[in-house]
Amino acid sequence: MKTLFISHPASLQHLTPEGHPERPDRIRAINKVFSEERFNPLIRVEAPMTELETVALCHPMDYVKAIRDAAPKEGMIGLDGDTVMSPGSFEAALRAIGGATLAVDEVVAKNADNAFVAMRPPGHHCETAKPMGFCIFNQAAIAARHAQKKHGLERVAIVDFDVHHGNGSQEIFWADPTVMYCSTHQMPLYPGTGDKSERGDHDQIVNAPLRPNDGGEQFREAFVSRILPRLTAFGPDLIVISAGFDAHTRDPLANLNLVEDDFAWATKEIMEIADKRAGGRVVSILEGGYDLRGLSQSVAAHVTALMRG
Repeated sequence: MKTLFISHPASLQHLTPEGHPERPDRIRAINKVFSEERFNPLIRVEAPMTELETVALCHPMDYVKAIRDAAPKEGMIGLDGDTVMSPGSFEAALRAIGGATLAVDEVVAKNADNAFVAMRPPGHHCETAKPMGFCIFNQAAIAARHAQKKHGLERVAIVDFDVHHGNGSQEIFWADPTVMYCSTHQMPLYPGTGDKSERGDHDQIVNAPLRPNDGGEQFREAFVSRILPRLTAFGPDLIVISAGFDAHTRDPLANLNLVEDDFAWATKEIMEIADKRAGGRVVSILEGGYDLRGLSQSVAAHVTALMRG
């Protein structure tokens, strides 16, 4: 099994204020765990810079250029109450997208069976023209659209198990019958979207909200009863995972009680559908996860599952 691991040191140059949960130490914790011998078989590649035209697959060019022009020469600026840019943020965001699209290219070309993209900032809260929730651009959405535009894949599914609902991915694909968006998330919680009644214009949005203090049993039930059957019926040509690990019991930003085995289980279930429906094609993209121990252990379990370990 060939699993691609995509990262880049530019992720460390997206700086946030002291005490901000979305911080460079997240990547350092991930890099440390992937230095272990058990991950030697990973194919390691650095994330390239993407072109602005690729970003514009999901975001208006005026928005893309406004973000570029907003990047400070020094210090930090706030795009909203949670989302900041430092001098290195724009390159980090472009490489996060470049890593996501490279992962699609390599998986579709069968140079890798699947891929994990360990980049920041995260993306799933960013709407068509609105940065929010630590997110500047939506790389999972761009990866899905890139798969369609460059490779001619007809149907792409995004499965999001971040503890926060991916309002941006939902908004971008609300009216698109060719992209399914499925999410488990805590509710009520930021950003306030993700009710079961939110189904998209073509019934291709599948939300499975969980209650505060729910754990692995409720998470797995939500997958089995709501997400996996719909994913199977949709029959995607590619599955993109918005891999957030802040539903871990240690995470400070929410109140779910998942453990590493829950993320590994979900990964294997997604892979099983990909094997049957999508030629095994899975691209996983890092989203949230803010307790460094919980994050590193969960990412390790997730990628071990991708490696079919």
